[in-house]
Amino acid sequence: MSDTESGPTTDTTTVPIPVVPEPPEEKPRVRTAAEMARRADVSRETPDTPIAEAAWHATRVLARRLAGELPRPAVTRVITVANQKGGVGKTTTTVNLAAALSLHGLRVLVIDLDPQGNASTALSIDHHADIPNVYDVLVEGRALQEVVQKVEAIPGLWCAPATIDLAGAEIELVSLVARESRLKRALAAYESNMDYILIDCPPSLGLLTVNALVAGSEVLIPIQCEYYALEGLGQLLRNIDLVRGHLNPALHVSTILLTMYDARTRLAAQVAEEVRGHFEEVVLHTTIPRSVRISEAPSYGQTVMTYDPGSSGALSYLEAAREIALRNDQQAGAQEPLASSAQEVR
Repeated sequence: MSDTESGPTTDTTTVPIPVVPEPPEEKPRVRTAAEMARRADVSRETPDTPIAEAAWHATRVLARRLAGELPRPAVTRVITVANQKGGVGKTTTTVNLAAALSLHGLRVLVIDLDPQGNASTALSIDHHADIPNVYDVLVEGRALQEVVQKVEAIPGLWCAPATIDLAGAEIELVSLVARESRLKRALAAYESNMDYILIDCPPSLGLLTVNALVAGSEVLIPIQCEYYALEGLGQLLRNIDLVRGHLNPALHVSTILLTMYDARTRLAAQVAEEVRGHFEEVVLHTTIPRSVRISEAPSYGQTVMTYDPGSSGALSYLEAAREIALRNDQQAGAQEPLASSAQEVR
């Protein structure tokens, strides 16, 4: 039988495949801090997509962290974190800014004035009934030095804890002498070399918040990027004006921080634009995003700075802390615009 009649045959001969050598892997060149800073600052506009925005933000923060440490203030900056509206991120902002400043080598004290003691919880500080706390300082006249505890997880960070006893302090302070300046006197007698003292206020405008306003020279107001963001803010600004006029002439609103910012919604952008229109240069350029990591951290007795340092929330608080540290703590020019804004905000 011929080959054409027997059908096709299968050739089992293996043809060798030539091996193409891979080019040698090039090692990435390590860029200097100055180069990273220049590359990060080429564009001042934030990218549109959330992933690109996070990458851009992280690059700027990393570049600035490498470029140098935060400056140490000439005198201790006492910053009161206040907003009578609940759920705007006062405690979260207080503990994470404190942690961010401490991680840059600064010495920071957090004073927990909220009876719920959430700031103490986030810093993993014991605050049960038998622990010396801020109530003993305000009502019993105990020295602040005796209640301050060191935060073990973060070097350079201390906390004066709060307990549920503070819930009754509002009533007990009414009959005490110089009830509005008890915290101020305690701070004046507190011998330390702290760079920053952050006071976490309760969601009210009672005597605890008044004590914090009298004790501090600066006010930081967290504002959530949601509907009713400016609701009731006018009352807070009016109270600040009253305290400045009668009890603490040095008091002024130095910082407004936008929190819970959701870049996916148009509402967040509108609220941010409205707040910046009212308060202009007092508002930080950095916004704090709505983040699951920020919410999870307190349940582990941590700040987001130690719970997930690479998260968008941690990077945002690092950038916010840098902005605050680089700002002049004597922003006298910001007082007049805010005083007039108090009449406009509802």
